[in-house]
Amino acid sequence: MTFTTVRRLATVSAGAALAAAAAFSPLALQAQSAPYFTAELAAPTDEEEVIAGGVLFRCEGTTCTGPRSRDRDLRVCSELRREVGSIVRFTVRGEDMRDSHLNRCNG
Repeated sequence: MTFTTVRRLATVSAGAALAAAAAFSPLALQAQSAPYFTAELAAPTDEEEVIAGGVLFRCEGTTCTGPRSRDRDLRVCSELRREVGSIVRFTVRGEDMRDSHLNRCNG
């Protein structure tokens, strides 16, 4: 191997190590673990885990959170409501569901 080849390999290896370190940093891991769905319930639920719209929601008190689903947001909300009761706030990626959709969810 020539000196230039060794130097290129070292540069590529260092870049890969930096990329891996960034991917597993606390901030990156926190972003990956942030819930896609968050539901605030009208009343506390006794359920700790609920499957709705193909999503495994984890619930505590009046809050249920879950990862992304292939189903439409309104369907996930409606199915969750059937399992845990009225939903007063439903967020998708941190954005509130429109009031008209929330009303249909609780319909």
